[in-house]
Amino acid sequence: MTAFPLRIPDHVMSQARTAADEEKVSINQLLLSFIAEGIGHRRALQSMRERAKRGNVEAALAVLDMVPDVAPDEGDEMPEPSDNQGPAFGR
Repeated sequence: MTAFPLRIPDHVMSQARTAADEEKVSINQLLLSFIAEGIGHRRALQSMRERAKRGNVEAALAVLDMVPDVAPDEGDEMPEPSDNQGPAFGR
């Protein structure tokens, strides 16, 4: 394992201590998990960008055009938005 000195602003360190206490882990464990999670997130985004470059919008739309226009099965209907929600998906 490699040791790496890291300068962290006081307010961030304070928040990290609080979070570590809440999670009942050491600050080292907390920061390591955050770093690993961030790297994983970054890799996932890079992978999606690479896949998007290879995508064919016209082919995808052609596949969607083959989907029959029928009512959804019972229980698969879109929920109606309430007054305090934004527009329903697909509207």
